[in-house]
Formats: sequence, structure tokens, C-alpha cells
Amino acid sequence: MLPAIVNLAANIQAAHKIVFLTGAGVSTHSGIPDYRSKSGLYAHHANPEYLLSHENLQDHPQDFYDFVQQQMYYPEAKPNLIHQEIAIICQNKGILITQNVDGLDQQAGNQHLIEFHGNLYDLYCQKCGQTIDYEQYQQDYHHPEDGGIIRPRIVLYGESIDPLVIQDSIAALTAADLVIIVGTSFRVYPFAQLLQYCSPTTAIFAINNEPITTSGIELLQMDALTAFTKLKEVLD
Repeated sequence: MLPAIVNLAANIQAAHKIVFLTGAGVSTHSGIPDYRSKSGLYAHHANPEYLLSHENLQDHPQDFYDFVQQQMYYPEAKPNLIHQEIAIICQNKGILITQNVDGLDQQAGNQHLIEFHGNLYDLYCQKCGQTIDYEQYQQDYHHPEDGGIIRPRIVLYGESIDPLVIQDSIAALTAADLVIIVGTSFRVYPFAQLLQYCSPTTAIFAINNEPITTSGIELLQMDALTAFTKLKEVLD
């Protein structure tokens, strides 16, 4: 067994309050593309940040709808071992703060979860505020009762993170004695700023294929699914 995995497992076993910070590299193993890699979502579109912006939703709702329906929804995707193991650890002594909007952590049964950028399946009519189910949104982005535009409750470019989400995230990191970053290069703000709220004594690990430039992190530069498969062997 890799010494780095054994060391991380020992830290998990010794910790009292763990915070996981996760990104797209977790859900790629469930068949959902990431955003910024060479084969990711953004690589195939000239201006993806505009397509996912509040401005595009407001000015061109059909274009926004077509983009998210065709490129972002993967209703057949299932949680993988990473989602499952994080949920188990969180059930005992942790909390997950995820950038992912795919809902897989909820499917994995994680009840200690902050969805930092929202959830694609949390849909509502902008006109009346009524909650809309995904099956209805698949048919049309107009609310049949009042003609309002339906949208997912995710943070679009040009929008701010919910202050309560930031407040809860800061509280979790302030209390943590172990932070584990998984499947993210940690370059998206304000998510990447959350580490500033950790105690100086908090141990911080990262599992990611690409290097992470943030200082003070013990990096396991490897595939997250491989790491969690080996981690499960040690923890079990």
C-alpha cells in the first residue's frame, strides 16, 4: 500500500471534524464530463461561460435551455465509489462542500452536504417561484401555468453565491481539523478561497490528477477513484 494513502487513512481515523472539498474530477468516474480539461465541456464551445451566464438565460432563454439540456444533464449517471466513501465518512464525522451540481452526492445518501454552486435538479419557475420537476423541464422551459421561465437553482456566471451557503461553508472549515480536497484543481473562486478559514493546525490533503499550487497542502497526485479504492482497503 502507498505510504501516502496509509498516512491519509491515519489522519481520517484520528480526525474529529473532516471537511471534503470536491470538484468535477469526482463525477467524471460516473460518466459526467469535467469542465476545463481537453475533453471537458468547455473545450467544445466557443464561449461556454456566456452560455452558462445569467445574461444568456435572461436574453436568450432558448439558447440557455438547449445548452444545459444537451450538455449538463446526465440523469442516468449513478454515484461512484468516491461519492459513496465520502458519504460514509461524513455520516460519522464530516461534511462535504461540493462544486458539483449533478446531485450525485445526494443520491449517494450524503446528508452532511453543502452544494456550493447549487443543484441542476432543483428547478423553479422564475415568475411564480413554484418548484418544477425535472421531467417537466425536459419537455419545455416554460411553466405551463403562467408562462414563466423555468431554471435550475445553480449559480450562473454573473450571479453571486448564496450568503448562507458561504456562511455554512466558513463555519465548517473553521471547525475542521482535517480538510481533504478531491477532484479539483482548486482554481475557481470563491470556492478556492475557503481554505483561508482553516485553523493553522488543520491538516490539508488533496487528491487530484493535476498539481495544485496552493501552499500548505499535502498532494496525492493521482486519480481520485484509484486513491479511494486503496483508501477503502485501509479504512475497512
